Amino acid sequence: MVALSSTMTIVTGMGGNAGSQTGSIMVRELVNNDVKFSRVYKAFIKEIFLGIINGAVTGLVTGIAAYFIYGNGYLSLILLVAMIGNLIIAGVFGFLIPLVLKRCHADPAVASTIFLTTATDVLGFFIFLGLAKLFLPKLL
Repeated sequence: MVALSSTMTIVTGMGGNAGSQTGSIMVRELVNNDVKFSRVYKAFIKEIFLGIINGAVTGLVTGIAAYFIYGNGYLSLILLVAMIGNLIIAGVFGFLIPLVLKRCHADPAVASTIFLTTATDVLGFFIFLGLAKLFLPKLL
């Protein structure tokens, strides 16, 4: 289905953007020694909620646009849920990867993006295509 192939890159692209933003902030905080490991849990929960909110807003906008282009509400629903899922993943991995790399004595500024991009792309495609498989009879 052409609609799936043309919209799934939006989900992974937004995941990459959101994850890069979170990762950049974490790297900056690590460099400035602003990370207090006693407060990491609260910041981690905040990133999850930000992923839900950002995913819902961007997923809703993308879903509405897809509905007007393709006329399929199920595709819009898939986009909405996949966007929420991938932006949660982006926030979690963007937050954790720099911390883990710092703990492993690796430079988070150099190594974070390759892991982050892989996570958001692979998991974003799994979420999107998994949902598409569930709704495939409704998409045709």
